[in-house]
Amino acid sequence: MPSNSAHTAKVSGGGTGPRHVAIIMDGNGRWATQRGRPRLFGHHAGARRVREIVEACPKVGVEYLTIFAFSTENWKRTQVEVAGLMSLFRRYIFKEMQAFVKENVRVRFIGDRVRLDAKLIGLMDEAEAMTSHCTGTNLTIALNYGGRDEVARATRRLAEDVAAGKLKPEDVDEETLPKYLDTYVLPDPDLVIRTSGEARISNFLLWQSAYAEYEFIDTLWPDFKAEEFARLTSAYGARDRRYGAVRA
Repeated sequence: MPSNSAHTAKVSGGGTGPRHVAIIMDGNGRWATQRGRPRLFGHHAGARRVREIVEACPKVGVEYLTIFAFSTENWKRTQVEVAGLMSLFRRYIFKEMQAFVKENVRVRFIGDRVRLDAKLIGLMDEAEAMTSHCTGTNLTIALNYGGRDEVARATRRLAEDVAAGKLKPEDVDEETLPKYLDTYVLPDPDLVIRTSGEARISNFLLWQSAYAEYEFIDTLWPDFKAEEFARLTSAYGARDRRYGAVRA
């Protein structure tokens, strides 16, 4: 399992940048509304923006990128929007699969797949299998994901192992639980970015982001460009990362 300790990826300006960046891609609907278009128009524009940010990762030293595509709460949206998003996810994965292989991008999905349709799950499995050998950027897509739901599912699996005698109750601690999370093979995020001007974490990577730095920016996701991504990762290098300790 990758280490969750401090990281030293170099970025422009000579500082140390984040190894793992997580993004709450917010603002697609507002972006479309501002242009007099339906919300799904904004979601399609946002999907195209993902490619640019993925391609920017190696240039700024980011090894892991996790994006919040669809939350467990997003099912509350209109049936038209949810159906449109599911169709978009299927087309996006099918279209980008070969590009990810060519660009050496390792793709993973986190979240509960129970409510997803069989065709989408099949495409997710295929994308993970096709890119399993890739050694470049690690792209994780959170789909039907919620931080509380993830912790609840992890706790349930942990409890089942305790009941089966595979684990002793006294062995359950902060090192044990993460092994049951969806993100067990990933390092914790160093930097979490939320676009669109909203300043909340929306149930995203609750356990993993305990010591992450946050950037809440006004830019709507379809307008979030590689240059701004580079600026934010570079600025991260100037932060004093103490993890609860005090400098001597």
